[in-house]
Amino acid sequence: MNTPPGVPDPADQDPFPPSLGVRVLVVEDDPPISRLVATYLEHEGFAVDVAADGETGVDLARSRRPDVVVLDLMLPGMDGIEVCRRIRTHSDAYIIMLTARTEEIDRLIGLSIGADDYLGKPFSPRELVARVKAMLRRPRSADAGDQPPRHFGALEVDPVAREVRLGGQLVDLTRTEFDLLDTLSAHPRMAFARRQLLEEVWGGDWFGDDHVVEVHVANLRRKLGDHPQTPRFIRTVRGVGYRMGTG
Repeated sequence: MNTPPGVPDPADQDPFPPSLGVRVLVVEDDPPISRLVATYLEHEGFAVDVAADGETGVDLARSRRPDVVVLDLMLPGMDGIEVCRRIRTHSDAYIIMLTARTEEIDRLIGLSIGADDYLGKPFSPRELVARVKAMLRRPRSADAGDQPPRHFGALEVDPVAREVRLGGQLVDLTRTEFDLLDTLSAHPRMAFARRQLLEEVWGGDWFGDDHVVEVHVANLRRKLGDHPQTPRFIRTVRGVGYRMGTG
C-alpha cells in the first residue's frame, strides 16, 4: 500500500511509539500547517486536538487536558505568550512554542512564562514529532521509589511527590523546572555541564542549543528568590555549568 502524501513512511516509524491515549493540543491559525502537524502526530499514535485561535486553545487545554501543547506564537487576538501564561495556571503539560519571528526576546519570553521548548518556522514536521517524543521519554521522578525529601536550608525538594517548598511554602514549578532542580539536587556536589543537563533532563535524543538550560535556570532562580550573584541554591561553576548549593 502506498503511503499517502505528506505522511511519514512506515519504515521511518519509531520502533517504540508512544502509547495510545497520549494527547497533543495544536494551537495554530494556519490551516495547512495545523493539518500537516496533526496528520504527522496522529500517524504516530497520538490523540490530537486542534485550535485555530488562542481563546479556543485555552478552553481546550482546560477541558481536554493534553500531555503536550504545540503552540504558535503569532495568533489572532490572544497571542501565544498569553495563551501559554493562561495554560500554565492550570496545566503542567509540556509546551513547545512555534515562532516565525527571529528575535531572541520572543523565545526568551516564551520560555520564561512556562514554555519548555521552542521551534522556529519554517520547521520540519518530523523534527516536531521527534521533539514531542523526546519530551515524553524524559526520565520522570515518579519512579523515585522511596527517596526522602532533600533539604538545602529553607528549600525542600520531594522527588516522590514532585513538590518543592521554600520556607514551608509550595513553589509552583513547571515540569521542566522541577526536573532540572531534581537533577541538580540529587547530586549536590556535582558540577553539571550544560550539555549534561540537557541529556539528563531533556533526554539523550534531544537536539537543540544549550541556551534553553540557561533560561530555565534563570526561571528557577527567580522562583526560588535566588540572586545569580549571591545564590543560595543554584550556583554557577565558572567554565563548567551549575551545581546545587548546600546552604
